Amino acid sequence: MDLEKYVTNGQPGVDGDATWTSKIAGPGPGHNAWQMVSTALVLFMTLPGLALFYGGLVRKKNVLSVMAQCLGCACMITPLWWFCGYSLSFGGTGPFIGDMSFKMFEGIKPTAAGLGYWWISDSMWAMFQLTFAIITPALIIGAIAERMKFISIMVFILIWMFAVYFPFAHMVWSGTGFMSGILNTDADGVAAGIKAIDFAGGTVVHMTSGWSALVLCIILGKRHGFPKEPMTPHSMVLCMVGTGMLWVGWYGFNAGSALGADAIASNAFVTTTLCAATAGLAWALAEWLLKGKPSVLGFCSGIVAGLVVITPAAGFVAATSSVIMGVLAGVVCFAACAYLKKALGYDDALDTFGVHGVGGTLGAILTGVFADEKVNSVVGPLKEGLLMNQFKAVGVTIIWSVVATAVIALIVKAVLGLRPDVEVENAGLDLAEHGEGGYEH
Repeated sequence: MDLEKYVTNGQPGVDGDATWTSKIAGPGPGHNAWQMVSTALVLFMTLPGLALFYGGLVRKKNVLSVMAQCLGCACMITPLWWFCGYSLSFGGTGPFIGDMSFKMFEGIKPTAAGLGYWWISDSMWAMFQLTFAIITPALIIGAIAERMKFISIMVFILIWMFAVYFPFAHMVWSGTGFMSGILNTDADGVAAGIKAIDFAGGTVVHMTSGWSALVLCIILGKRHGFPKEPMTPHSMVLCMVGTGMLWVGWYGFNAGSALGADAIASNAFVTTTLCAATAGLAWALAEWLLKGKPSVLGFCSGIVAGLVVITPAAGFVAATSSVIMGVLAGVVCFAACAYLKKALGYDDALDTFGVHGVGGTLGAILTGVFADEKVNSVVGPLKEGLLMNQFKAVGVTIIWSVVATAVIALIVKAVLGLRPDVEVENAGLDLAEHGEGGYEH
């Protein structure tokens, strides 16, 4: 991009018109500042948000194991992102995967905004996307909590990034990918491939992790004693604190995906808040009516479900639509966690599939229903047939994630094994795998 040209500041405003234009010679400090804050907020979602959320939900003897797995994701994926992950996700012009043109961050400079992502530094864009790459595989941990060897989950995630995450980040967000409905156009300006939209990661983050989590937990098998023995959360206090951190961090996730401190970011902030709160209320009310009491876990799960469902739609839908989506998020995800899991008999320990798999799928579909060109003018050219294209994107995501996960899991199982010894699992993974206990007395 020629930085001396007049460019549009961010995405179109809520009224469908460009907010304003200006001649720039580099990254805009206001937008860069918002992107730095958003990047920190998304990292905050994993560390400590997700670590505390998941840590509170497991039994006391396994609290450190899930925290170590969250730390492992952050520390392993960061240098991997620098070495090749960013390049495979956002380099090149292929429809399914990038190339090595940005390996080791070649050409990624803090002084340049030449990749076409509005007014933020290339280096800030790369860091923002890194935080998404960290949290996505960390979400899978919830489904297999308390019963998978640390080395096996780390190797699984390493391979999974190449087989699932990097391709989907490229297909949806690179600008040339197969599912980049907004950015990927042919010579006539018509969107190529699947003309789907995903504002902040309904398919890329939540569906890939959620459906992969379901397959992995089935291949891994149930926890010893499940479902006969009680396996209640050891600390709802930690879970509630983690939920609050996730909610706050999600503003970076969703509003930050506007890639500028503009009207679209403001809209995403509003819709994120409304959907999360409404879903938390809907889940708690459903639980109250059907089970007699509104639990703190119900509020927490509902809030996260609402955040998941609004993610692909946050910058495309109006406030009222986000409230409707919140009601559906709370009710549908509650049903998946409370009844579908029991009916099918799989051991999704912390309801990763019920919230992220089901919620991400629901959000992607509802985006096709409620996306409004009056909110974001980029929806206009794609509106015709959008719902069908959302279904196509959902189908591709499910099939790809399920098949890839099954192959990776079976390979890791054959080479390393997936589970620790029965004695180790019964005693808890903290001491056996990490030589530490979460609570010393």
